[in-house]
Amino acid sequence: MARSVLLLVASFAICFSASLVGIAFKPDAWFAALSKPAFQPPNWLFGPVWTLLYALMSVALWRVWRLPPSRDRRAALLLFALQLVLNAAWTPVFFGAHAIGAALVVLAMLVPIVLATIIQFWRIDRPASAMLWPYLAWIGFALVLNAAIWWLNA
Repeated sequence: MARSVLLLVASFAICFSASLVGIAFKPDAWFAALSKPAFQPPNWLFGPVWTLLYALMSVALWRVWRLPPSRDRRAALLLFALQLVLNAAWTPVFFGAHAIGAALVVLAMLVPIVLATIIQFWRIDRPASAMLWPYLAWIGFALVLNAAIWWLNA
């Protein structure tokens, strides 16, 4: 029981650490000056959405992490780690480097890695897999939004 609680706390710390990278790079005057598509959500929406998504990711990670060691679990955890690194990379690329096209490439890599993570999680823990579907939907939307911003400002 204590190990399980420790893994849950660690899962939240790991997932929310990706958000800490984003906190350092917030929308600024550069972003405000960009042309944006009509479907651009209001800035206030991103915080609550990401909080929910990181919480779901944390519980999904915890569910998989606490399973007995196996090749499938190891593959799932590696895919999860890879997608989390890409997730954390997007904000400094977009808001820090102001590299809209490069950020689009990061998202184009992130989406299939998240899908692969979902598939791998499905093999060993279906509820954990299901918890990642909202995340996939949101980053899919982010990919379209990033592409539209790139197109409008190229």
